[in-house]
Amino acid sequence: MAFKTEEDKKAYWRDNLSLMLKLLIVWFVVSFGCGILFVDVLNEVRFFGFKLGFWFAQQGAIYVFVALIFVYVRQMNILDKRYGVDEE
Repeated sequence: MAFKTEEDKKAYWRDNLSLMLKLLIVWFVVSFGCGILFVDVLNEVRFFGFKLGFWFAQQGAIYVFVALIFVYVRQMNILDKRYGVDEE
């Protein structure tokens, strides 16, 4: 369960950082964008009786964050298999 070359190690870390950056961008857009910046625009839409901006700030962001955890786990398993460092 080790990397074959130093180049594989660097490529693995680069892919890992790329994935984390993409997920952090989604996290930022949902938490800061939908919960703060675009709240007035989103409040014009109703979701289960609540204003959408309020819903994102209170509950929707949490659902997205949990989904991001599952996406990260899945993508890291794929990345681990690609570089031969998976645990299975």
